Amino acid sequence: MSNGSSITEFLLLAFADTRELQLLHFWLFLGIYLAALLANGLIITAIACDHHLHTPMYFFLLNLSLLDLGCISTTVPKAMANSLLDIRTISYAGCAAQVFLFVFLLGAEYALLTVMAYDRYIAICQPLHYGTLLGSRACVHMAAAAWGSGFLDAVLHTANTFSIPLCQGNAVDQFFCEIPQILKLSCSDTYLREAGILILSCFLGFGCFVFIVVSYVQIFRIVLRIPSEQGRHKAFSTCFPHLAVVSLFVTTGLFAHLKPPSISSPSLDLVVAVLYSVVPPSVNPLIYSMRNQELKEALRKLIQWTLHHQQ
Repeated sequence: MSNGSSITEFLLLAFADTRELQLLHFWLFLGIYLAALLANGLIITAIACDHHLHTPMYFFLLNLSLLDLGCISTTVPKAMANSLLDIRTISYAGCAAQVFLFVFLLGAEYALLTVMAYDRYIAICQPLHYGTLLGSRACVHMAAAAWGSGFLDAVLHTANTFSIPLCQGNAVDQFFCEIPQILKLSCSDTYLREAGILILSCFLGFGCFVFIVVSYVQIFRIVLRIPSEQGRHKAFSTCFPHLAVVSLFVTTGLFAHLKPPSISSPSLDLVVAVLYSVVPPSVNPLIYSMRNQELKEALRKLIQWTLHHQQ
């Protein structure tokens, strides 16, 4: 019987068996990864450089882009390297690091989305108190709390997952190290401890979800009372990007982990994992910049300045 201490590496799920399809997956992931790096990098740079965007909403958006960059960089580069080099291995330490970083960044992002819902609630429902309740110090504290909660969550899950004895081999049925797939390799009922922590995390996540829903119920009540159509449209336009990002984050995550076992298969699990780990970090910048004139103007100035200085 082997346990976690005797395993030196794990075998990740390959995207394809043929070399041609492996290379196709490499180029596809490379394109997605570079697009995500460029989009999130532009948003971070535009917000940092444009003093007009030094507001709580954009400060939280900058943090969201940082988390998205980290999240997609945790899983995709290793998957690209494995496809390019025709290998499946990841070291034990590399797998533990991947689990820690992925849980950390995903947990922090969900907490930050909850904070961003509070920001929208105060901006629309209590605008006169916005500067008081969301001053620079309060924003830093809330962002730090989001990052800190993700860090504590990751420490707890990683320590528990990798303290469980493993005796079902070392093949992980996913393209990155994912906790549910690692738990399938456990020897006995010791995995129930980590399952209990997962359930606790789900309850906390549900609490955040309820907070977001209640915030938007209050927001919609206030917005629908605005007499002018232009005022309603402006208020809704500031909420739509956050609401779209939350919906994408929650729906892909729920489907990935709560889909019926009867429809589960390695290929479906692979597609769903890509949906919740790769798609949101790539799409979030587009959602936020699509209907935000201030951000689009800042990005236009940044691109023009870059092109001007290259000439």
